[in-house]
Amino acid sequence: MERKYYYRNAIYGGVLILLMFLIYKYRSGENTGSILESEDEKLYQAYGETMGTTYTIKYLAAKGNNYQNMIDSVLKAFNQSLSTYIPSSEISIFNTMENVDSAIVFQNDFFYPVLKRSKEIFEISDGAFDPTLAPIIRVWGFGEIEEPKKIPSEKIDSLLEFVGFNKYIDFDTKSLRKTKKHIQLNFNAIAQGYGVDVIALFLEKKNIKNYMVEIGGEVRANGKGTSGEGWKIGIDKPIEEGKENPNPKRQLQAIVTLNNKSLVTSGNYRKFYIRDGKKYPHTINPKTGYPVSHNLLSATVLADDAVTADALGTACMVLGKDKALEMIEKLENTEVFLIFDENGITKTEISKGLKSYIEELK
Repeated sequence: MERKYYYRNAIYGGVLILLMFLIYKYRSGENTGSILESEDEKLYQAYGETMGTTYTIKYLAAKGNNYQNMIDSVLKAFNQSLSTYIPSSEISIFNTMENVDSAIVFQNDFFYPVLKRSKEIFEISDGAFDPTLAPIIRVWGFGEIEEPKKIPSEKIDSLLEFVGFNKYIDFDTKSLRKTKKHIQLNFNAIAQGYGVDVIALFLEKKNIKNYMVEIGGEVRANGKGTSGEGWKIGIDKPIEEGKENPNPKRQLQAIVTLNNKSLVTSGNYRKFYIRDGKKYPHTINPKTGYPVSHNLLSATVLADDAVTADALGTACMVLGKDKALEMIEKLENTEVFLIFDENGITKTEISKGLKSYIEELK
């Protein structure tokens, strides 16, 4: 989670396509001011780097309650548990263990919750979300800075032997062990969302009611925001990034109003590479070991917490439009906004419950 080359979802190659359409320049581009501030309260803003990306946090609190340093400390401990780019982290220690009879004992409160939720989303998605995909991610080059010179077809079948969240790890509230040698985990498709929740709960314990937490484009917000109507978050149009368009200008597809909700977007159109004239997106199907091939460009998931939205977004990108919508509509308090290509035309599909939150733009 530390290399800037992989802003989010490096495990399946999801990308940041969620544009923060924050409170100060909503639509008109003018500063609307901090209307929630009062004589006793102040709108605090915290910024920084974490998990290979940046974070932005805004919250209304009594004057004198700047939690920037405490937030950084929480995120540092979080990375020490779940970052695969820190050799001494808990997950790195687990990944390098070769003795299947050994177990890693959790050193803090971060590892078990993400394991538990990963198992739940694995089951909900029928295996479309699977953090044991790490070895295959690596040979595809999606977990490294350099792309492979050729498609690693000869390695895929053998590496699939080590993929299976329901088969090859065993855990409880205190420890984790692998039941087969060479099993590795990578939580990059869920960890940023979980990190958002961790900071949101930190703020709530400080009795903060109005806040917005964003890490790498993944958002959780509560209260009315400074607009007085909830926090306005924008979803990007799927404009492909490539050699001819290396830094595409972002345009909004829709605006979502959040209050006590989380929003995460996953997509395929910016992170990919081309070999022999064929495009290989970063989203890999855990059942085949190969990048997906369908017309779904992005999936924006609305859920009560960001960890759920994050993991389900990746699952949607694996499943494709129809199966993704079918999965989401079976879940309570969960909605999805899908952008897909149909014969060269960009179209959208929205789950029924999302319509009260979203405004599509022309």
